[in-house]
Amino acid sequence: MPGGRRRRIHFSKLYSFLCLRSSFTAEHSQIGKKGYSRVVYCNDSDNPEAVQRSYRGNYVSTTKYTAVNFIPKSLFEQFRRVANLYFLVVACVSFSPLAPYSAFSVLAPLMVVIGATMAKEAVEDWRRRKQDVEANNRRAKVYDNKSGIFVETKWKKLHVGDLVKVYKDEFFPADLLLLSSSYEDGVCYVETTNLDGETNLKLKHSLEVTSSLRNENSFQKFKAVIKCEDPNEDLYSFVGTLYYNNGQELPLSLQQILLRDSKLRNTDYVYGVIVFTGHDTKVMQNATDPPSKRSKIERKMDKIVYILFSTLVSISFIGSFFFGIETKKDIHRGKYRRWYLLPDNTTVFYDPKRASLAAFLHFLTGLMLYGYLIPISLYVSIEIVKVLQSIFINQDQDMYYDVADRPARARTSNLNEELGQVDTILSDKTGTLTCNSMEFVKCSIAGTAYGRGMTEVEIALARRKGDTKPGIGDNFADLPGSTSDVMDSRSSIKGFNFRDERLMNGQWVNQPCPDVIQIFFCVLAICHTAIPDVNKESDEISYEAESPDEAAFVIAARELGFEFFERTQTSISLHELDYGSGKKVDRSYKLLHVLEFSSSRKRMSVIVRNMENQLLLLCKGADSVMFERLSEHGRLFEVETKNHIKKYAEAGLRTLVVAYRELGEEEYRGWEEEFLKTKTSVSESRDELVDAAADKIERDLILLGATAVEDKLQKGVPECIEKLAQAQIDIWVLTGDKMETAINIGYACSLLREEMKQIVITLDSPDINALEKQGDKESVAKASSESVGKQIREGIAQIDSTKENSITFGLIIDGKSLAFALNKNLEKSFLDLATKCASVICCRSSPKQKALVTRLVKFGTGKTTLAIGDGANDVGMLQEADIGVGISGVEGMQAVMASDYAIAQFRFLERLLLVHGHWCYRRISMMICYFFYKNIAFGFTLFWFEAHTSFSGQAAYNDWYMSFYNVFFTSLPVIALGVFDQDVSARLCLKYPLLYQEGVQNILFSWPRILGWMFNGVISSMIIFFLTSNSTARQAFREDGQVVDFEVLGVIMYTCVVWTVNCQMALSINYFTWIQHFFIWGSIAFWYAFLVIYGSLPPTVSTTAYRVLVEACAPSGFYWLLTAIVVVSSLLPYFSYRAFQTRFRPMYHDIIQIRRSEGSETETSGGSPAPMKDKIYQLKKRLRDMES
Repeated sequence: MPGGRRRRIHFSKLYSFLCLRSSFTAEHSQIGKKGYSRVVYCNDSDNPEAVQRSYRGNYVSTTKYTAVNFIPKSLFEQFRRVANLYFLVVACVSFSPLAPYSAFSVLAPLMVVIGATMAKEAVEDWRRRKQDVEANNRRAKVYDNKSGIFVETKWKKLHVGDLVKVYKDEFFPADLLLLSSSYEDGVCYVETTNLDGETNLKLKHSLEVTSSLRNENSFQKFKAVIKCEDPNEDLYSFVGTLYYNNGQELPLSLQQILLRDSKLRNTDYVYGVIVFTGHDTKVMQNATDPPSKRSKIERKMDKIVYILFSTLVSISFIGSFFFGIETKKDIHRGKYRRWYLLPDNTTVFYDPKRASLAAFLHFLTGLMLYGYLIPISLYVSIEIVKVLQSIFINQDQDMYYDVADRPARARTSNLNEELGQVDTILSDKTGTLTCNSMEFVKCSIAGTAYGRGMTEVEIALARRKGDTKPGIGDNFADLPGSTSDVMDSRSSIKGFNFRDERLMNGQWVNQPCPDVIQIFFCVLAICHTAIPDVNKESDEISYEAESPDEAAFVIAARELGFEFFERTQTSISLHELDYGSGKKVDRSYKLLHVLEFSSSRKRMSVIVRNMENQLLLLCKGADSVMFERLSEHGRLFEVETKNHIKKYAEAGLRTLVVAYRELGEEEYRGWEEEFLKTKTSVSESRDELVDAAADKIERDLILLGATAVEDKLQKGVPECIEKLAQAQIDIWVLTGDKMETAINIGYACSLLREEMKQIVITLDSPDINALEKQGDKESVAKASSESVGKQIREGIAQIDSTKENSITFGLIIDGKSLAFALNKNLEKSFLDLATKCASVICCRSSPKQKALVTRLVKFGTGKTTLAIGDGANDVGMLQEADIGVGISGVEGMQAVMASDYAIAQFRFLERLLLVHGHWCYRRISMMICYFFYKNIAFGFTLFWFEAHTSFSGQAAYNDWYMSFYNVFFTSLPVIALGVFDQDVSARLCLKYPLLYQEGVQNILFSWPRILGWMFNGVISSMIIFFLTSNSTARQAFREDGQVVDFEVLGVIMYTCVVWTVNCQMALSINYFTWIQHFFIWGSIAFWYAFLVIYGSLPPTVSTTAYRVLVEACAPSGFYWLLTAIVVVSSLLPYFSYRAFQTRFRPMYHDIIQIRRSEGSETETSGGSPAPMKDKIYQLKKRLRDMES
């Protein structure tokens, strides 16, 4: 809209904005006390008291570290992990004679692991620092007292009390007190998307005494003092007092505060004074870390590490025990048993006279020697894998929404595997299942339903009934000249999907009640707070409204002949079709009062004077409050309208009742006088008095009709929910809609299915209604609690009675009942009932109830919960759930900012869980199990060797062999497994959603499976050691006839370990890429290359590895033959077990893999294979048994 036109609007003259003016409240009496001690000297930086207070500057830092504290703080973070702390202690002790290897060989891998993790932390923190630098160096205009003009400076140089000027589409650099704006009455429009996620513009206005400060000269003598609350995180309140014009006290509220990181919109400029800077601003006070979430696998992994620590201590104790016995026997009755150890002249470590002390010291040596049971690189490897998995999620083209240019985003990588274990999904409806893009589709005027076509919910209803009859409004299809599928030839209009030839193109003038229709659409065109915006180039008008519903009403009025095109300071102007003359005329309505919508009032009204000098009150609101306000003679169409509203609700539409009344001059003057007194009062109950005064005029209304807008289901929602249900995931929908609307939308999106039986819990009963009319709250609460408890027990009994018939149930509960069901005495039985149902719908749920229900399911079931939503009211639910998924829709980004994963459409949840969730769970599970396997297989060869050498504490391998085992020779293949492995393709994951139950039941990371992998490691170590040691005993190895010595035995054993664990990886992988091949065979090749390079160094450096491969092992055919025999023998137990399991007890993915390998699984094959159907039956039976 042109700037000049907009500037003439004095919104402060309207009641709706007058009532936002600040008044003194009880909190203002706290000014100066604790919590309200801030004093701001405006435009007076040289004031001694201002200098003395010295508030913090506007520099902002969101980094975790600084250049000074990075090293100590990062090291502290790393050594909070038990495994890292253990290796640090070992590294320190390794400098003592107790160490079985050199100190540097222990320090090197620890430094590599810790260094890699610290480097990752540094990179992430550097990115945050770059963002901080960008924000701190933004430019702002600040008033210079000396020159008397506004000069440009950086944000970080601003201070409390400075005067700043902010231009249109700029962000506010700090929390400001609005002094004035480009509008004469000091109003401005603010977008707060960065704060609360809401895209609707907020109206702010200055105090009248400062609204005249509109040029640089007026600020030369401006001085004022602000006393207000201390910095806090509350975005929705502000308490302060402005002392101005010789000590005049003026109350301040949130309406005068412009918060940092919100943006100035539709206003040329504003002037403001800085109240809070930097980390004192409300947005920074809210910048707390989200709740710390750890996956169940990660928590279980800690327990496994403790088991390995226990194993480490146990075998160290066993070794030291037998070492003590052997050492004590070295001198027996004066005879030397192991004379070569010189027991009469030895150190304390081998002193037979102090065998107990020697055993204790050997125990400490054992703790270091067997430390390789603990995988030093496990944590850093998992972090690397999870980051790479997150990149794949972010880059998935099948989860990219091209319409809004929004890809999927993994905002944390900690919970990737948790995506594969979700048991219950708790979802918001509006904006999550639906588009949150309202379209005007039907209406009821003067008892007649208008609007052709069927909504998605109506189609689903017709499908349920086996009926293809037209929807509401199409019952006139048999009228002469009408068709049920009339479509307007014009291009689609956002917010308007109404099709009915009886009203369109000016045909409404031929309807039986054209006068009622005219007033109906006048109400829609006038009763709102929208602002028209005229495109100067095309002259097209768009509207900026507070909600999508309101915009849809104004657009509908425009399309049907009542175009709202201009708003001045006290009037609204329409291009209106006059039914008398049939011509378009311009009509202006004088706007006297706007009584705005609120959640308590549930209605909105405007009082206008038309060109005929009539006083009209135009009102729209919820049917629950509107019908009771109708006059005796204003109920002419009540029955028909109520019937239409009920049908609209059943069709999933949102409804509002439209009414009006004509006011008498005397009545209006009397009410206005009382109303003005009320709104200018400064009592604490001012808001309640204003509502009561508004209620007095909103009486004796005449019913015109009702509107129905549709919030369409997002594309693919029914198919997605159906697929998730096939995966045996329970789905709960928590919505604020009416029960009828929620139920029918449930059918439309396949949440409720035709074969389901419904269990409805409601307090809408005659007994409860009768008690409510009596007003006895205690009796109502008691009776309500008893009623809800009884309905829950009946529901449980109904399910138990049909357990053998495999009937599925859907639970529907309204908001009042839910409040009682969440009480301590009923929550357990409510959860019991809900978990026995396949789907749950909670109607009329508040944001707090959403969070409470999520917590109940999370802790009550002990299983993984996922919450998904798109609005600020879903934040509590997202943070309470194990996994929070935000929909980056039209309600802003607050849900996304509080989420762990962000997707643009609900349908992408199917792929996120069934594909990425399943893969990530399987990969991480296999990766951890394999990590423990390879470390046990390696660590126990050390134990067997020590037992073979009388528990002497001698390491079987060279120091650097052991150091590089976890870092170079076995680490990369396991990372490749965690990133690339797939048991089945994405297509088959979606085709057979029951595969997902492998994660829900935790089949791949159960204790039997973990212990099985550990046992496999022990078996492998035994085969490697005993087969190697016995095969090489007492026979020539070298060409000169020398037998196998300590160095050669170590190389042979180590070679067998490297080959075995890497080939074990090759057996475990389902999906090979060149990367896996490169890492697996490259790791083995690197071992040989390392032996050649390290062995070529001087003996003082390479010690036992000096030319051992080139001169001893490589020329010997026995070395290569033995390696092959040992590796095959070590892999045989696992290979035999997998062959038996795949043939006789296959898992779900095994069946599909076999079917795929046989060629019977093609791209177009349909249905489940017979073994899979058998497995599905067994799984469902197992699930029912678990529930019972």
